[in-house]
Amino acid sequence: MPKPFYLIYLNARNHFLKRHMTAEEALKLLKEGNKRYVKGDLKHPHTDPERRHEIADAQHPFAVILSCADSRVVPELLFDQGLGDLFVIRVAGNVAKDKVFGSIEYAVKYLNSKLIVVLGHENCGAVNASLGDADPGGHIGSIIEKIKPAVYMARRMKGDLLTNAIKVNAQIVGEELKETKPILSDAVKTAGVEVVSAYYKLSNGEVEFLS
Repeated sequence: MPKPFYLIYLNARNHFLKRHMTAEEALKLLKEGNKRYVKGDLKHPHTDPERRHEIADAQHPFAVILSCADSRVVPELLFDQGLGDLFVIRVAGNVAKDKVFGSIEYAVKYLNSKLIVVLGHENCGAVNASLGDADPGGHIGSIIEKIKPAVYMARRMKGDLLTNAIKVNAQIVGEELKETKPILSDAVKTAGVEVVSAYYKLSNGEVEFLS
């Protein structure tokens, strides 16, 4: 059954707007959505049947979010966004390796996403486990090793060690993404792609953008 004309129009219009959205505009949408979340004034946009039909053939998420896999950190909720708005990758400690790099490259190269957010969060268990020297066992150690440089830097900072390590870890991963060749580094230099790091406060729902 062919799509109604209004759905075809909305689909074309939204795809055009998102494909031409700047990183600054995308960041503004995230900040506005987080303010709604903090206040409890959620819109829950783009969750109706029309939206499902609209994005069935193509997606153009306006931002990429690399967040922790923690069950309390759900980017679509804390930024008050809906279907097709965000390209989300979740992994413990929001660390980045080849598969994560590749996923983000796909969103930037083929989906035209201009903003990448590395989202750490308050009381991150993966970072907390990285503060000590105990072997966590299994493959968890590979995550810990990725976070250790942030812990090393945080130990030389004033303030709470865990909080500082979480923030530094997000910033380090952000810098890694900016320098990942060839796709991401070129996109940052020539295509208007921006990478920012952030810290989500579990206690009040606020996202603090660090860079």
